[in-house]
Amino acid sequence: MNASEYTEAVEERLRAHSDSIVAGPMAQYMKNHFPFLGIKSPQRKELTKQIFREYGVPEDWEQVVRSLWALPAREYQYVALDVLEKSKKRLTPNHLPFVVELITTKSWWDTVDYLASHTTGKLFAVHPELIEPNTTAWMDGTNMWLQRTAILFQLSYKDKTDQRRLFSLVERCADSKEFFIQKAIGWALREYAKTNPKAVREFVEATPLASLSRREALKHLSG
Repeated sequence: MNASEYTEAVEERLRAHSDSIVAGPMAQYMKNHFPFLGIKSPQRKELTKQIFREYGVPEDWEQVVRSLWALPAREYQYVALDVLEKSKKRLTPNHLPFVVELITTKSWWDTVDYLASHTTGKLFAVHPELIEPNTTAWMDGTNMWLQRTAILFQLSYKDKTDQRRLFSLVERCADSKEFFIQKAIGWALREYAKTNPKAVREFVEATPLASLSRREALKHLSG
């Protein structure tokens, strides 16, 4: 089954389960940035499992992901991320521009956060030489979603977190007025606080942060 046939199979399967009554509230939840078929997450995940059981993971996964990304309904982007997850062991440094393409097109937190903490995080963990040049370029650039990715890529690193880098990246955008940057700062610090609460508390106390970032960072730190 080639990429076009695989994409058509996904379209057919999802369209058969669309629900216009459910679609409206789903689109509203995402601020009407994208149309929805009206397939809630548990059902969509089950349909995706069916597709993988029947057709396997596509060999030309990159083209399938790109084709699904181009379709209008948001559920297709979610299935694209499922395909990407199944193909993550095939990621190489050469795929980073492709990941950046996904982050910067049809951008919203629901796709960007996965691509940041899972896809980019995995790629950077295996190929740490990619971290410095790319996070620097993203921070020097103007794309908020790439900046958010730079802040969040270590989200699951725990004791492997590069503390110096995390704090440095936060400092670079600590004065941002963007909600999604302020929220990312708080989220990244809150997650790292599970590993090193003392370091996070000291950093927050010493660093001018937006109230949202500060509140999120310290949410689960008592005292």
